[in-house]
Amino acid sequence: MMLDEGARSSLLRFRRNLKQDIKPTYLMDHMISDGVLSEEEEERISAQPNRKEQAEALLELLLKKDNNAFISFYNALVKEQYYDLANMLHGDLPGSNSTSDVQVVLSAGGVPQRPVVFVSRPEMINRIRENLHYLRKEPGWVTVFGMAGSGKSVLAAEAVRDQGLIEDCFPGGIHWLSIGQLDKADLLVKIQALCFRLEQSLDSQSLQRSPTSLDEAKERLRFLVMRRYPRSLLILDDIWDSTVLKSFDIHCCILLTTRNRSLADSVSGAKYVIEVESGLEDNKALEILALYTKSAQEGLPEEARSIVRECKGSPLVVSLIGALLKEKPDRWSYYLRQLQQKQFKRIRKSSSYDYDALDQAMAASIEVLPEEHRELYRDLAVLEPDVKIPAKVLSILWDLEPEEVEDILEEFVNKSLLFVDNHRKPQLYYLHDLQLDFLVEQNRAQLENLHTKVVRQYQQHYSQAPPTSKDDECLYWIRFLTYHMAKANLCQELYSLMFSLDWVAHKAQILGPAHLINDFVEYGAILDKKNSNVRSHFQEFLSLNGHQLEQNPFPDVVQLALSQPQVSEVYKQALQQAQERAKNGKVYFDWLNKSSVESLSRLVIHPHQGSVYAACFSHDGAKIASCGARKTLKVFRSTSGEKLIEIQAHDDEILSCAFSPDDRLLATCSSDRKVKVWNAERGMLLRVFEVEHQEQVNHCQFTNTPRRLLLATCSNDNFLNVKLWNLNKPSSQNTMFGHVEPVNHCCFSPDDTYLSTSSNDGTVKLFQVSSANEWKTIKVRDWYADAGEEVPVKCSTWTGDGKRVVCAIRSAILVMDVKTLHVLLEIRTGRLSMVQYCDVCPTSNLLAIAFSNYAVELWDLEENKKMADCSGHLSWVQRVQFSRDGSQLLSCSDDQTVRLWETNQVHVTSAVRLKRDSDAFFNPGEDGEFMVSAADNCNRLQVCAGRAGSLIFQSEEIASRIRCTCLCSKPLAVAFGTEDGTVQILSIPSGKVLATLLGHTKTVLQCQFFHAGHTLITSSEDTTINVWRWQSLERLLLRGHKEQVRCFSLLSPAGTRLLSCSFDGTVKVWDLESGEELQHIEAHRGAILSCHVSPDGRFFTTTSADKTAKVWQNESWHCVHVLCGHQDCVRSCRFSWDGRLLATGDDRGEIRLWSVAEGSLLKICSRAGKDGLDSLHGGWVTDLHFSPDDSLLVSTGAYVKWWDVDKGEALQTFNPTGSALKKVHVSPDFSTFITIDNVGILYILQRVV
Repeated sequence: MMLDEGARSSLLRFRRNLKQDIKPTYLMDHMISDGVLSEEEEERISAQPNRKEQAEALLELLLKKDNNAFISFYNALVKEQYYDLANMLHGDLPGSNSTSDVQVVLSAGGVPQRPVVFVSRPEMINRIRENLHYLRKEPGWVTVFGMAGSGKSVLAAEAVRDQGLIEDCFPGGIHWLSIGQLDKADLLVKIQALCFRLEQSLDSQSLQRSPTSLDEAKERLRFLVMRRYPRSLLILDDIWDSTVLKSFDIHCCILLTTRNRSLADSVSGAKYVIEVESGLEDNKALEILALYTKSAQEGLPEEARSIVRECKGSPLVVSLIGALLKEKPDRWSYYLRQLQQKQFKRIRKSSSYDYDALDQAMAASIEVLPEEHRELYRDLAVLEPDVKIPAKVLSILWDLEPEEVEDILEEFVNKSLLFVDNHRKPQLYYLHDLQLDFLVEQNRAQLENLHTKVVRQYQQHYSQAPPTSKDDECLYWIRFLTYHMAKANLCQELYSLMFSLDWVAHKAQILGPAHLINDFVEYGAILDKKNSNVRSHFQEFLSLNGHQLEQNPFPDVVQLALSQPQVSEVYKQALQQAQERAKNGKVYFDWLNKSSVESLSRLVIHPHQGSVYAACFSHDGAKIASCGARKTLKVFRSTSGEKLIEIQAHDDEILSCAFSPDDRLLATCSSDRKVKVWNAERGMLLRVFEVEHQEQVNHCQFTNTPRRLLLATCSNDNFLNVKLWNLNKPSSQNTMFGHVEPVNHCCFSPDDTYLSTSSNDGTVKLFQVSSANEWKTIKVRDWYADAGEEVPVKCSTWTGDGKRVVCAIRSAILVMDVKTLHVLLEIRTGRLSMVQYCDVCPTSNLLAIAFSNYAVELWDLEENKKMADCSGHLSWVQRVQFSRDGSQLLSCSDDQTVRLWETNQVHVTSAVRLKRDSDAFFNPGEDGEFMVSAADNCNRLQVCAGRAGSLIFQSEEIASRIRCTCLCSKPLAVAFGTEDGTVQILSIPSGKVLATLLGHTKTVLQCQFFHAGHTLITSSEDTTINVWRWQSLERLLLRGHKEQVRCFSLLSPAGTRLLSCSFDGTVKVWDLESGEELQHIEAHRGAILSCHVSPDGRFFTTTSADKTAKVWQNESWHCVHVLCGHQDCVRSCRFSWDGRLLATGDDRGEIRLWSVAEGSLLKICSRAGKDGLDSLHGGWVTDLHFSPDDSLLVSTGAYVKWWDVDKGEALQTFNPTGSALKKVHVSPDFSTFITIDNVGILYILQRVV
């Protein structure tokens, strides 16, 4: 079968357009699937040297093929979204119905022509046609309803533009009558004109005088339709009033368009209703813009999609914008800004639509409402754009019963004055932007009063307490009450609300912290008029504690606020509330020495439920993107952490993400070997590159400027592992050769001239971007030639001037001169962990380094000096990045958080942190004074004293790492043990060496003074215990354990018998006078992790990695109880002061309370987890202490918890900046608690009374 002449002519006529635009490789895939193109033909076409010649060859082949090939080609154009080209060919599709007869019928009936710019909406058109087919069986009404500007009239006209529909259902013809808003006289004129038209089509003898009344006109129309035009369709366009319909209630077939869903309820006959959605699908709206601007849809600028989104797909507004762009094609960004600012009134000019007519239509729709309902509808002007509202909120606003409100809202919906989301239960209601814009314009002078009404109604309804139900009504009030107060200019009430810790706690518990932070940003100008310091206090509190406020169970906000600086209004409110609640038995703890802790932290975000592998700033600094192990990409505000976009982006872990220089695009790469490019505003997938990388793609980065936008990627492929992508091409633009092992990182130079790549082969290569040729190779591995092992380079980055490259390798950083390749600087961090990543500040000499041991360090590249520790992460830090202006630094970690740091607050003292191995003593005779000793991260011994934790002594840096320390009150001295086995005793505060004790051959694990400070006992990894009379340097060696000894204790405070426990599972009892081993007990099958002697000296307990705890009798050395039930290593234990209870804690975070007499389980604490993914205590339970009256218990793990012993319930939790607390030192009166977290912060906590 040959190709139809119409189809052949169409191909020849539009040959130039097709050749110019199509990409044959995309189209041929579809044609091969349809069986109209062979693989040999595809290969012959693909062999042509360029795209245009491929297109020419494909068109030549089509001219030789049949109708099926033409139809397949047309369908391929549609599938690849060449809508403009497909429309050119549509009229000549072989086998399509002739449109000439249809056009004659429609023209005779007065049906409007298609608009100049027309896009088909087949789903809506088919629904209308389907309902029109029902009228073939019996006359009736098909109602097409929707808001003004939704395209009802165009859809109605297009629905009847069908040969089959006319022949099967309405052979008597289609008759169109435009009605609009009119009175009886005008309606009579309309019907007279219709009757005249119908009679004119008959013979001249049928002409009669015009009817003179509506009743007469109705009868004349009935006669004509029933007798002369049976099986015809009457289309009534733009009906406003149900009384108008009664003049057409003549038992015929009628299609009507209206804004009122229930309009046809007043007439007889079958009824069918079709709702026209207010918005077009994106591709249809884009097609309108493409037709107006005479461009291909895929060639539209990126702003086009944003414009469609802002227009909500409204055919009216999209057409308005299209008409404007037709005359001013360079104003895409301008009109987008106008839409984003809701400046609809500035968008007036269009040849296809009259914007004022929409205003008139809205006004007329409101006018037909009952007067009391018009007032209620006016109140909707207070709604925020794009917000859906439940009926219960309006019930409070209008002071009406919910059922009555639902009836009123249904009326608004039926008149297309309001929209309803039926997918939610209860239903939610909302206004289209055009409707809201109209209401705001009409009521601008009353807006402040209307918002005041909202606030007053809320205050009256919730006078006792704010809503807590977490339903849609509660969510609305909690989220938007501040908005209404601000709009109502109720400044004093806004201050009182937002500067209230109660409101902060309430809103955070219901909505999370991001909305609260946004409020302080949004209304900052108003709040600053009252007190800018208070506003900043609250904003800082929320930013730094937001991740805590997302925990489950929800934390005590008052306790969190007690960690704020003492000058903070947040702290002052918290202290006042804590003191009041303490009178009723509630427990709170004030962090006394917080002023000594300096922090760069500005915001903590918890975006993912798994490790965060990468995070990056947008170039304007307003957004942050993050990705990781859970395969999701998220974008959130950098000011508040509010989530903007969440995408399930890949099939495997996402390893990197990057913004384009104009922030419009986001790139991601993954272990699934794919590279994807997304619209950063909408989260829409734009491109997928999935063929060329054969292994996981480790990193991606855009060029720094949009002048010539390229994307670089690197992978674990052995050879083809670095690629450059032009986003307009389906395959890579260049592959850079040179590395023979996986490439971990790639980075453009500041001017995009070069690309640096870092590989496991121990080299950094610099490639010329323009040619993809290797320019230089930096052999980093040569610096570690003596290592005898692989030297992978984790990453490389450029300094802001492009003259130096900084490489991360193992635990070191190398700074290289690009021109000479000389090493200018080597930073050896001295850490046991590996450097994960590094980044250079674009505007200063600061270098940020991320480590696997949870740390982020800031270094000055000029001075080779560490400036600060950014402490707070609880697991490996995977990525760091400075903002473009250098004022902020972000870091992301396996601890599931992204942290923001303020680099302009860098201070050297923040780099000093303490180690967790510490000791403390309390002196109750001197107003509760106490001292704490611990090593710092420079391996200096520090001693702090007093409520502020003031430094009273600091040693010189010790050569061997300090592993344990202990204090002696008389004489005032401190002892410490090191990894080389040395023990030293120093006088405080002079630092004079009182004794150097040599006896251990390996790390000293524990040391403790006994017998009023005369005796020092130490234990070691060398399996021995040394008992020192240190003032005379006498030593008693206790040898017998086979593995390291980590815990020991006197069996009585002044006794001469020592209990020791070892990792070999044994317990030994020693005579401290003679050194004789008095008792050997094979206590456990696993390592013994802790031991404790009861206060009365009758029992001792041991806990073990074998998941058991045991209670032993001192004199008989018999095991009296084996305590089973823990599901993990039992790491800590403590007897109560009366000796009746025993508390044990394990590595799952579980605490158990036992009866010492019976050996029975009394209570299990920590049943309520910190959150769904965390262990029960956030980690191991490392220490336990009872209060003097045994009513309270304190425990440490990831945080400090206080428990009600009788109930086994948590009373309070203190969340440190870090985690993994090793021990807590408790004052005798149980009022002061001292601990150090894993980031080195000292906490002195005092109970609030």
